[in-house]
Amino acid sequence: MMKTRKGYKVYPLTVAQKFHMYYAPHCPSLAVLNIGTSLTIEFELDWDELKRAVNKAYERSEGMRVRFAKDKEGNYYQYIVKHEDQDIEFVDFSNGTMEEAEETMKAWTRVPFKLEDTQLTRVVMIKMPDGFNGLYFLGQHMIVDAQSLICFLKDIIELYCNAKFEGVRYPKEMTSYLEQLQKDLAYEAGSKAQKRDTEYFQKEIEKGEPIFSGITGRDKLEAAREMFKNPELRTAFSASGDTTSALDIFHLEEEPTKRLMDFCEKYHVSLACLLLMGLRTYLQKMNGFEDVSINNAIARRATLKEKKCGGTRIHSFPIRTIFPEDMKFIDGVFAIRDKQNEIFRHANYDPTAYFAYRSKMYPQPHAGLTYEQISLTYQPLTLKEKGLDQLGDIRYKTKWYPNGTCPQAMYLTVMHRPEDNGLDFNFEHQVKAVSRDELEYLYYYLCRIMFKGVENPDLTIGEIIRLV
Repeated sequence: MMKTRKGYKVYPLTVAQKFHMYYAPHCPSLAVLNIGTSLTIEFELDWDELKRAVNKAYERSEGMRVRFAKDKEGNYYQYIVKHEDQDIEFVDFSNGTMEEAEETMKAWTRVPFKLEDTQLTRVVMIKMPDGFNGLYFLGQHMIVDAQSLICFLKDIIELYCNAKFEGVRYPKEMTSYLEQLQKDLAYEAGSKAQKRDTEYFQKEIEKGEPIFSGITGRDKLEAAREMFKNPELRTAFSASGDTTSALDIFHLEEEPTKRLMDFCEKYHVSLACLLLMGLRTYLQKMNGFEDVSINNAIARRATLKEKKCGGTRIHSFPIRTIFPEDMKFIDGVFAIRDKQNEIFRHANYDPTAYFAYRSKMYPQPHAGLTYEQISLTYQPLTLKEKGLDQLGDIRYKTKWYPNGTCPQAMYLTVMHRPEDNGLDFNFEHQVKAVSRDELEYLYYYLCRIMFKGVENPDLTIGEIIRLV
């Protein structure tokens, strides 16, 4: 292992980074690791000041200055470079249409980064046709996740506002990426905590083999059973061989969203628990199994140091629930909350080790077979509540752009809309694996199940399935 690169100390990859390297090679392009987003506000901006704020934010964030290189064996490692001011691009879309501007940003999002020794982020200052102005940000998933990206954009805005407006405080320092990296690596090096987490997950896996729940019912499971001449098979093919993806977004209005949030507040549960309960109940309705598994992404940003250190920290584990039809809806939500809290305590564990142990425990006739068709991420973070209220009533918008490639059949990200605090359900899905109609059906019933449960928490799962 090389010790330095270009004079900088080098470090191995974290588990969260290795997880991306685990699926990326199977996709036609590294663009699968791109996250593209724009943040615009209804306000005339001082572009020179904004450029300064962007450079300052880069200087304050170690995570945004991470680079990768390969050793002779072909293994990647990382190092952090010193900050150097760069020229920030400016693109004026104001003479065209919104569609044209968005198509251009989508195209930017589909361009992969070269992984070695290059900057893995791109910031463009944009002037939009609708009178909103701001930034387009593209980041590579090996060094950013949604939380660190939002944190970075927020830092830029706060630096800008501090420079431009009286009485806006200078934002607090970011925390050290390196410090968290060293913590993660110490954990990986055979720590007691790692041993505890391994024991926990192996015990969970040993409880018994899960079963595949499809969003359209048992068709995929039956097809796999037929194909492998095994009527007892419990896995199915979820993804298609083609990773071409689309992004379909369904909007839940502000008022119904508030009803869901009020329920969560009343019962002290997170919206993620309610979403998981809704999704698993839908799958129980469609498949007739009490046993339901869904992949759930965990941000691993519990402490302030983790929240502000940048980088990519997401681990993803299946959450398996076995709920009989006579169980009350609210008891299901509480059971999911308890299960989630349990998983959170062990979430530093390597997800690839989890899946490896599971396939050793329950050998399958083909590597592409799986138990989970849905992956869920809930993004609680909005810019609104996190200190940008000083902008008064200035309206702003955020938009995510698809990179065109998805390694899984479908991935649901639920986030709050800044315009009105409603919810956006972003379904990124392989075009060949899941159709828009199937998602529309899923979304419609997911909402019906959640509202029925929120309005009558004492109804049983069976009653809700029959009522919707």
